[in-house]
Amino acid sequence: MSIKTNLLQIQSSLPSHVTLVAVSKTKPIPDLMEAYNVGQRIFGENKIQEMTEKWEQMPKDIQWHMIGHVQTNKVKFMAEYVSLIHGVDSLKLLEEINKQAAKHNRVIDCLLQMYIAEEESKFGLDENELEEILHFVQNYKNGMQNIRIVGLMGMATFTDNQNQIKKEFQHLKSIFDKYQSLNTEHCQLNTISMGMSGDYQLAIDCGSTMVRIGSSIFGGR
Repeated sequence: MSIKTNLLQIQSSLPSHVTLVAVSKTKPIPDLMEAYNVGQRIFGENKIQEMTEKWEQMPKDIQWHMIGHVQTNKVKFMAEYVSLIHGVDSLKLLEEINKQAAKHNRVIDCLLQMYIAEEESKFGLDENELEEILHFVQNYKNGMQNIRIVGLMGMATFTDNQNQIKKEFQHLKSIFDKYQSLNTEHCQLNTISMGMSGDYQLAIDCGSTMVRIGSSIFGGR
């Protein structure tokens, strides 16, 4: 099936409160434009250099989401245009995003990545680290003017065990619910990003408001 057909099917299946991030990493610009031409405006990339090249060449009403692991020394290359950074997993990274956003007089939205999987290879914060970051952002009045924490992100274990995936998604949702009442200028948790091509329906059932779908739209890599 074509990208257009795949995308329209997925778009029509999603509840209105769920945001679709089309994961376009490694895919050529003509593929992205095919998705753009049927209304997709949010694309997710995992390499900053590739995302920047696409941003330079593609329409400027696109929102670019950085969904991969971010090294602090690379933040400056996307600070001018990135809409949302999904994988913020340390205070050091958050401070660098704040610093680089300030240079462009921007406020960059961020999701804090929680470690919910039973895999050593995954990145993310535990609940104590989350608490520390949220406390810092809320109480450090002068320093964090150029970031806004808008939610949490998590990746489930790569397994066929649906019960395990469901348990991990529910765990993230319970953490999200616990902190959702926070409401300051630079910390308003309204997005929970979990679910990819293989498990996004389950993620939505567990409370996800943002799904990252690549291969089901663009085909395998």
